[in-house]
Amino acid sequence: MPHYAHSGTPGDRSDWQILPEHLEQVAALARNRADLLNLGTCAEVLGKFHDLGKYDPAFDRRLCNETVRVDHSTAGGAKLLAQEDRVQPVAEALAYAILGHHAGLPDKSGETDACMDRRLARPAPPLDPEWRNHLPVDFPAMAKEIMGLCRPGPKLGFDASVAVRMMFSCLVDADFRDTQEFYDQLEGRQRDRTWPALADVLPDLRQRFDAFMAGLGGQGSDLNRTRTEILTHVRAQATLPLGLFTLCVPTGGGKTLASLGFALDHAAAHHCRRIIYAIPYTSIIDQTAAVFRKVLGKDVVLEHHSAIDSDRQGAEARDKLRLAMEDWAAPIVVTTNVQLFESLFAARPSRCRKLHNIAGSVIVLDEAQCLPRSLLMPTLAMIDTLAAHYRCTVILCTATQPAFDSRELKQGGLPLENRELAPDPVGLAQKLRRVVIRTGAVMDDAALVAALADTPQGVVIVNSRKHALDLFRAAQAAGLDGLVHLTTRQYPAHRRQIIADIRARLKSGQPCRLIATSLIEAGVDLDFPLGWRAEAGLDSVIQAAGRVNREGKRPLAASVLTVFEAPDNAPPPEVAQLAKAMRGTATRFQDLLSPEAICDWFNEVYWTVGADRMGEKMAKSMIFARSGTDFPFRTLAEQYRMIDSPMVPVIISGDDTAARAIAQLSLEAVPSGTLARALQSYTVQIPQKARELLRVNGKGAFEASDIRGDQFFVLKEGSLYREDFGLWWEQAEYLGVDQWVV
Repeated sequence: MPHYAHSGTPGDRSDWQILPEHLEQVAALARNRADLLNLGTCAEVLGKFHDLGKYDPAFDRRLCNETVRVDHSTAGGAKLLAQEDRVQPVAEALAYAILGHHAGLPDKSGETDACMDRRLARPAPPLDPEWRNHLPVDFPAMAKEIMGLCRPGPKLGFDASVAVRMMFSCLVDADFRDTQEFYDQLEGRQRDRTWPALADVLPDLRQRFDAFMAGLGGQGSDLNRTRTEILTHVRAQATLPLGLFTLCVPTGGGKTLASLGFALDHAAAHHCRRIIYAIPYTSIIDQTAAVFRKVLGKDVVLEHHSAIDSDRQGAEARDKLRLAMEDWAAPIVVTTNVQLFESLFAARPSRCRKLHNIAGSVIVLDEAQCLPRSLLMPTLAMIDTLAAHYRCTVILCTATQPAFDSRELKQGGLPLENRELAPDPVGLAQKLRRVVIRTGAVMDDAALVAALADTPQGVVIVNSRKHALDLFRAAQAAGLDGLVHLTTRQYPAHRRQIIADIRARLKSGQPCRLIATSLIEAGVDLDFPLGWRAEAGLDSVIQAAGRVNREGKRPLAASVLTVFEAPDNAPPPEVAQLAKAMRGTATRFQDLLSPEAICDWFNEVYWTVGADRMGEKMAKSMIFARSGTDFPFRTLAEQYRMIDSPMVPVIISGDDTAARAIAQLSLEAVPSGTLARALQSYTVQIPQKARELLRVNGKGAFEASDIRGDQFFVLKEGSLYREDFGLWWEQAEYLGVDQWVV
């Protein structure tokens, strides 16, 4: 009797997928992906063994819609570990991937039945002897592949764990693709076209970049000439070998376009497969992606962040954008640090699918100093492994280069000596100095309002959306003219309108008094004569200083950023620690923009904090030895969270474009990915509990949930979104249009 992998027409097995065909096809697809990673043999075996549990006769009954539970994901791992000629750590490495190809990578051991040891200890189901047709297994060849991607010594375990992640990625991507193609053919669907390969479009992209930069003009002001010199110097080094680089350019020096120019040239020189640009803040990703589309064209750039991320599977996933977000097949990917690094440490198949496509990439980490301290050791270990074994170039791009160099960060640092791309960072810091930073002020909201009243144009940056709104209301009550509120309470499309209005006001000399959160400290080019910044880390303060006299058209002495303590609005604990270190640096250095002061601050927050408080245990938790392995994949995925309190999106019907896309949610023929792309510029991220309050009180609902599930939550109470400051979700259980008091 034949065995089947997937069912088709009920009662007619003529269109069902034969199990051996599925296993061999997945094996071929997985090998095709993994050959580029030097893991081809491992991935091929994974493909052949991943669904051996479907040789259990009970699985055929399940395909016939009988209510029977079948664990088809464990058998393949068990059979590998039962081979007499097995190499124990190699067999275990593959078993993680096989056992996890549906439920996610497991821990080796633990107190739950989901761990690998407990699953393998269960009684084995009877398999048809036909499964033996997928033997033999070449353990020596697989051991050679894995060990070729591992360095002896303390990095061995981590390197081996990344090899497992990469082969797992190849398996789940291949399994999804083969299953998808089977159902596409069965249901008569036409797949949307694939993304172009970077190599095929790179000549055109470089021409577009050159034309764009020529259009900007490198002459004129001294600042523009300096930006052109930086770009030329950086691009001249694109033929350097693959590896780790730093790009330390002061704010306003054009490092975003300089890093893109280097990435394009470097990819051409080394035949890289894609360019991944990772940004610390979801709030600015749409702006960076818009710049890249303007420079390179809209058909090559994929924008992926939490506003459009979903782990749901089914019909809504069957479109080009959804697939691209899962596997990052686009030649240019603009994403967030959260998406990039949480995927690299993830256990779930949907998030791990993309990992094999990260290999062979140029990865630009914009504002690298924003990498969270509590996760620094595993993050740097991953960066190091990608560069050492997977043909990745990683550029740590920042205005204040953090202390990630192994010369300073002795344990877990990166080999960054002589890897700086910018010309003379110390000289650039002096040449591009356009602002004076003053510290020591104590300013409550009344003092801030008074300071804003004394200048027609100025910016105040605070540490929370709550403080920003409270201060904005106080300034409104004081009758200040030209008052602007800018935080992530506003959806991205609205923020773009606000920023355009700010630029117009600044250029024309109209009153413009901006109250904002840190979202304007990266990727938003604004030029105020004066600014105030609530106490934070020195890196954030320097970013804020980049919004004052950005173009260098005003006298240095008159261009001041005042750093203040807000007595009624204490910063979050992590920010408070960084602010305390900054105060210490300020007592030792009069000029906080000097390289010496920046070095002193990083010494306080990184070098002396201790590796144990920077995630060292996570970085060293992987064991790969002759006797076996111990990889706590699932535990690490739970621990590695860049955002402690996950935020969830609320869609705002802000204009006709949003309204049309929301209306299309009820049309099953319109793919969810297409609509997610259209609506991501109309989302506000809020705490999950707050969104649930909106839902239970009828202020919002999941639109077309019968088709889309819980993917698209739309605000129903339009009065909760204010034109002047955005979404008010607090006290959603009773607040309505007739209860506004602002």
